[in-house]
Amino acid sequence: MEQTFEIIAKTFMGLEPVLAKELTQLGANDVQIGRRMVSFTGDKELLYRANFQLHTAIRILKPIRHFRALSAEDVYDEVMKIDWSEYLDLEKTFAVDSVVFSEEFRHSKFVSYKVKDAIVDQFREKTGKRPNISVSNPDLRLHIHIADTAPGESSCTLCLDSTGESLHRRGYRQESVEAPLNEVLAAGIILLTGWKGDCDFIDPMCGSGTFLIEAALIARNMAPGLFRKEFAFEKWPDFDADLFDRIYNDDSQEREFTHHIYGYDIEMKAVNTARLNVKAAGLTSCISVEQQDFKDFTHPAEKSIIVTNPPYGERISTPDLLGTYKMIGERFKHEFQGNDAWVLSYREECFDQIGLKPSLKTPLYNGSLECELRKYQMFDGKMKVFTQEGNTVKTEEEKRLMAEKHRFKKNREFKQRLEEQEANEEGDIRSFTFHRHDLKEKREARGERKDFKRDSRQGGFKRGDGRNERSDQRGGKPGFKDRRNGGNRFDRNSRTDKRGFGKPGMGKRNFGKQNQNFDDDED
Repeated sequence: MEQTFEIIAKTFMGLEPVLAKELTQLGANDVQIGRRMVSFTGDKELLYRANFQLHTAIRILKPIRHFRALSAEDVYDEVMKIDWSEYLDLEKTFAVDSVVFSEEFRHSKFVSYKVKDAIVDQFREKTGKRPNISVSNPDLRLHIHIADTAPGESSCTLCLDSTGESLHRRGYRQESVEAPLNEVLAAGIILLTGWKGDCDFIDPMCGSGTFLIEAALIARNMAPGLFRKEFAFEKWPDFDADLFDRIYNDDSQEREFTHHIYGYDIEMKAVNTARLNVKAAGLTSCISVEQQDFKDFTHPAEKSIIVTNPPYGERISTPDLLGTYKMIGERFKHEFQGNDAWVLSYREECFDQIGLKPSLKTPLYNGSLECELRKYQMFDGKMKVFTQEGNTVKTEEEKRLMAEKHRFKKNREFKQRLEEQEANEEGDIRSFTFHRHDLKEKREARGERKDFKRDSRQGGFKRGDGRNERSDQRGGKPGFKDRRNGGNRFDRNSRTDKRGFGKPGMGKRNFGKQNQNFDDDED
């Protein structure tokens, strides 16, 4: 039987319950929710699946040591106790990331240096040589988290980073518009709505199409990892390539999507960008993108849900921001009766202009901005008549959530900024009770810096054999190759990578170094 061990999945604040539900459905045990993270136990297969299949995880960590420390020298001594030959050799490179919430350890880079020094010194003592550091593309990435538990004492967790490049970087984004929405946040919002493909999906301000693509992946139960070129665990000494190939090529849980996803935007540039990204993901059969001003929106023919992220007046604005939100409320009220709409925004005064009473408010961070996701249930006539007919505006679960205390900060300001150096993604494990030690939250939650970088590499995905150009042998839909006709969806053993990373006839996938940036900007 495969050995089980502790695993940590990191996410954004507000998405922890969604991630916990995903993990439970994936078969994880001992699932416990923390702040911006969920811990669980599982085996190697679950570690691979968590990276490959989770929609709302940013990073998957495997703890290898918990300890307490009073000083930097204590950290050094504890790291020296680990037999690093189990994870590294002199031919491999490594890097250390650190997250610190401690009065004693004030600088995260200093902590990283102490961990690095301990590893290097151990190899020097044993072999007379040392492994090298590679910040951009290491063979092994380590993650250490330190938080105060008592005056003068800190609890430390040292982990192997099994992910590498953040999981929000799916691989399908070819172009982006200004201030694109994070893919993990988009997927989390869709899952928060409860939509699973049971009706049409509409984003009337779709930008680069993130909501559209993430909705299609959820509706068809497709793994977000399909588009990635590699994961960090593929460089580990105990990597099981056959196991991961089975996981990668298993499409037995994917399902047909019988409805449709519609995206609209007033800017033709955004429309073209969204179409390019949709094509890169191989999802043109279920997603349509057209140019249209939201003020011209008319009632959809089929039952639908709207999920949208209008401009906030921060990085993106309009000549009449409040007028835009007033128009949104007017369109909802007059053209979307009988359906639900969900809006992610930032300013209270913008929400006020919508002029409708939300049935649910959920606090979320979009980058460093403390936003809200609000649900609006549209119905004809007055609420009194609507309820007298036996309808409900709020479900029992929504009533329970809205009644919970401390869901929102007291005297909360929508314009609050959080320091960039303590990014939202990294302030995660502080409130979680580890197996040995309690980690007490020391500071207020911090926001995540967005630093989107345009991907200039060509092609629609990072892993596969031509996903953009495949036709579905089961019905002409892109994105699938019928395994019944003698092949996997992606021929991982002899592929030509459209991005130029692979080579024709390369045999088994090249598990060596790839020209890929492993920066830790989880945005």
